[in-house]
Amino acid sequence: MREQTALITGASSGIGLELAKLAAADGCNLVLISRRQDRLESLARNLSVAHGVSARVLTADLANPKASERIAETLDKERVTVDVLVNNAGLGLYGPFSKSDLQRQLEVLQVNVIALTALTHRLLPAMIERRRGRILNVASTAAFQPGPYMAVYYATKAYVLSFSEAIAEELKGTGVTVTALCPGPTTTEFQDVAGVDAALFPKPLVMDAPEVARAGWAGAKRSKRVVIPGLGNKLIKETVRFSPRGLVTAAAGRLQKKRKPGRD
Repeated sequence: MREQTALITGASSGIGLELAKLAAADGCNLVLISRRQDRLESLARNLSVAHGVSARVLTADLANPKASERIAETLDKERVTVDVLVNNAGLGLYGPFSKSDLQRQLEVLQVNVIALTALTHRLLPAMIERRRGRILNVASTAAFQPGPYMAVYYATKAYVLSFSEAIAEELKGTGVTVTALCPGPTTTEFQDVAGVDAALFPKPLVMDAPEVARAGWAGAKRSKRVVIPGLGNKLIKETVRFSPRGLVTAAAGRLQKKRKPGRD
């Protein structure tokens, strides 16, 4: 991947930040995207010095429907070729769907589904033309079952997984690969924003961002279609697969009820 360019959304913290470090260590030039310009600029400077790569910073709020279009326009203007697209940015919101703020739920859809789809669609044709490219979409083990009290979030991750697997099949033989990273509970800032408490999960299931990122990056480099970090998460995925759907949904609902209320 040396001298290729990786675009990473949600790069200012958590899994996205760790993926940026891994890409830079492999010699990738970077396009780092997040709402937090100060964090991005600090990260860009540090990675440039440490690994001798170039690192561009694009401040963007993917909850804005125009964000992906503006990102693509900036890339075209600066003649930046993206070889690796990492759709990492994500939002979640805890609470009963009927009582949750509609605008916040629509923002979850915009970031997790619409922006991811739009960026992929805008950057994929050039990858196909060059017969080279990788796409890493960050989904979740939430993709494998419904999630009462986080209904929209779980549904978006099911979309990301299904979308990734589908276009991966479409792209066979083109030189472009698609990987869906499906982490379980991970210690990041996401829990604070979504209003959930990772401490409620069994400790063997909770992973940290660096180990999740390493698994996802390695899987993308090996062209794996789905990566589930951690043996415990793999076992849960298989348990969900063979259990009655109603039982799985009820169990997920009981777990979600134990969490603290979300906050704006």
